[in-house]
Formats: sequence, structure tokens, C-alpha cells
Amino acid sequence: MKVLPEGADPMDVRYNVINWVHRSTRGWSYGSSVTDPRTGEIIKGHVLLGSLRVRQDFLIAQGMVEAYANGTVADPRLKEMALARLRQLSAHEVGHTLGLAHNFAASYNDRASVMDYPHPYITLDAQGKMDFSKAYATGIGEWDKRMILFGYQDFPEGSNEGAELQKIIQDNIKMGLLYLSDQDGRPPYAAHPYTHVWDNGNNAVEELHRLMKVRETALASFGEKNIPVGAPMASLESVLVPLYLAHRYQADAVAKSIGGVNYTYAMRGDGQVANTPVAPQAQREALKALLETLNPAFLALPERIIALIPPQPLGYSRDREMFRINTGMTFDPLAAAESSAANTLSLIFDPMRLARVLEQHARNSQYPSVMEIFDQVFDPFQNVKDLSGFQQEISRLSEKAALQHLLQLAGDREIQQQVSALALQKIRQLDSVYERLLYKTDSSQEAHYRYLLEQIRLFRDNPGQYKVPPMPALPDGAPIGCSEDWH
Repeated sequence: MKVLPEGADPMDVRYNVINWVHRSTRGWSYGSSVTDPRTGEIIKGHVLLGSLRVRQDFLIAQGMVEAYANGTVADPRLKEMALARLRQLSAHEVGHTLGLAHNFAASYNDRASVMDYPHPYITLDAQGKMDFSKAYATGIGEWDKRMILFGYQDFPEGSNEGAELQKIIQDNIKMGLLYLSDQDGRPPYAAHPYTHVWDNGNNAVEELHRLMKVRETALASFGEKNIPVGAPMASLESVLVPLYLAHRYQADAVAKSIGGVNYTYAMRGDGQVANTPVAPQAQREALKALLETLNPAFLALPERIIALIPPQPLGYSRDREMFRINTGMTFDPLAAAESSAANTLSLIFDPMRLARVLEQHARNSQYPSVMEIFDQVFDPFQNVKDLSGFQQEISRLSEKAALQHLLQLAGDREIQQQVSALALQKIRQLDSVYERLLYKTDSSQEAHYRYLLEQIRLFRDNPGQYKVPPMPALPDGAPIGCSEDWH
């Protein structure tokens, strides 16, 4: 790379350029090309890098350590991690200018491509301290090298180019390099166990457990030293959000094993797997791991942290980077827990995922059933007596959200109708359970059961008119912006 010559226009087709674009809001970076429409030849590569990407990585790292333990100078690891991401991002966008698409299975192959979306791989060292040294891979990956070889290799005169290109693909298969792209990794209903956005590792469940431990460690030391001297204490909430929700993307990766299917872009005769369900035990392990993120002990913020965060001061306001609250202006730890729980539940109760579970169980009864999943979700809600009052309230919020998902499934005429039928059956069971427990508990739990029973009654009285209360949305969190645009 070189600095653009003085007086040169970045739009000049003679220059391949990387433009730094300053943004105060979230936005994507882009790698695009100018091509000759007659031949497809790439004439110019054009990259836009958005500045807020640096801020987002800085913020993620800031929540993991006492970033301002010395007062006003940030721990140098924050800047180093943000720049490491910028280097990876630059290579990613240049890859697009060269014609490469996303490879969201690259994390399975030990970060084999810069064309993946990587979550920072923050680890704990032998002493239990945060280690940022492996946050982002250095240089391009093995998959990238193989794709440039496929796209740009000059073969000796007289070679059979088609056969040589096919050999490169066959060698990729032998090397175990996976390739799946946007439609396989982005949708909430996606099915592949190894193709995800913002994940790490070749085993989603193990990585979720590892990340939960990192989160636990960071929360244990979270406090005023995470912000600089002179910053409003209220700004701690913005730093807390990505830490509290550090598991959100890995949870999405884990969910894809439930009703999951292992497949490839198989071609006739290449020997690749075309359509194999994820093993029953692996699906059950994935469900168990997701349910751990619904545990009230996991969702409950410590009193020490809650006491540190006041309302926003004069000149500041709440924004989409923060938790949606029900308390008017004060920090709302219950809303934080509710949004996280609702996210996990939306992954489990996705109607297309449940339709795959139904189909796989119908073909082989060793696989989990839809009703088994419903039971696994709801059974823990009945065991709240040993929880603290705060944790009990979190459990009640989660159970309300879970029932709302059931009601939505039961009333949706656009989904697999046996999934709706099973949701109705589970609702009937819960109706009986709540009636039985109604007078065997304290007033708070009684009120909770009465609310659930009333929601069931309203649904039964007029299913077509029943409106499920809106689920609390998570704060914006993808390190580069919203998920609607695929770039």
C-alpha cells in the first residue's frame, strides 16, 4: 500500500484505493470493484473502511479489563486489538475487490479465511488474566490462498485448464477446507453446525462455555476503572452492554445444531456430504448449553455493578447502544436479563428450526422431538424456591417470554402445522400446571401464574385477534452494524 499521490482523485480508475470514511454511527465497510462488462475483468478495486469499526472493537476490549486503571490513559491492549481488527478488515475488503465471497465456515478450519466475520478471540491465560494476543488472526488464511490460486493461477501452455481447476477444488476437499457463505450463516433459522457469523472454534458448544467463563471473569472485575477519570459513571452502561451480551453470537452458533444439518455445496461425483442431520447427542448438548444462558444466576447482574450506574446526566441521552428499559430513566437490570433471555428463546423457538426437529424425529425417533425441547425449556421454571428474589423475577420474565413464543407458534398459520399443534398441546399442559400451582406459592409467583393463565385464556378466546406482547430487543451489537445488509 502507498498513500495516494498528491492531486490524484480516488475515483480515478487507474488507482485501486482504500478510503477511510469517518462515521459517528454504525455502518458497513465495503469492498467493491469496477469491472469490464464485456469480459468481467476487474479494472479497479475500491474499498471503504468505516471508522466506527475501531470504536466497536475498542469498546468490546474496554469491558473485558480495567481499561483505565491508571486514570485517563487506556490500556494499550485496547488500541492494539482495534488495529488488529482493522488489519483483518482491510484484507477482508480487498478480498472482495478480488472477487472473493464470504466464507462463514472458515472459523471451523481455525480461522482459515479473512473472508469470515470474526469475533475477537479473547482468552484467559494460566493465571486467569485476559489475553488479547490472539484476538484476530494475522495475515490471510489457507482458504484465501487456495481461492486466489483458483481464480488467478496461470497454467503452463498446453494444460487442460478445466482439469487443473477441478484438481484445486478436489485438493481443497482433501484438506478439509469448508466453504459456505451468507445464506448459510446469517439467517436466524440457519441449519449448518459449523457456519456462523461472529463465532470462533470448530465446536460451538465448547466455545460458548469458554466464552461464558471469560464473561464471568470480566464481570467479576467490572467497575469504575473500565472508564476514564472524568467520564460520567452512567457511561459504564455502554461499556457493560457488549460484555454482558458477550455470548450472544456464540449462542446463535450453538442453536444451529438443534435440528441442524451438515451439508456442503456438493457437486455430483465429488464425494462431499450433501444432507446429514447433526447427531442426536450433539443436538441435545447444544440445547443444554443454550439453556445455561437462561439460568437466572447467569443473567443476574451483581448488586455491586447495578449500584455503579446512575441515570444519564444533563447533555447525555440513552441510545440504541444501550439496553431498552422499563424504569423510565434508571438502569434496568431486569430489562437487560429479559432481552438476553428473549434472544436465546427466539433461537430455540424459531419455527423453521422446530420444523427440522419435527422432520428428523419423524424419520428417526433417536433424535430430539419438538415436545422434548418444549419440556426442557419449561421444566426449570418450576424450580424457583431456592433462588434469590432477584433471580426469581428473572425466571418469571423468562417464563413469560417462553410462553409468548409458544402462543405465537400455536397461532401462526404460516409455519409447519404440526409444530403449531405441539405448541397447543404444550400450552394445554401448562394450563393445568399453572392451575395446580396457583395457590401453592407466594403472592408474587401467584400473580405470575395468573398472568400466564390470562394470556392463555385471551389466546383461546380469540386466537386470530390475540397479539403477543413485543419481545424486548437487544441493543445493536454486531461489531459492524445491522444484519439486513450483506456486505
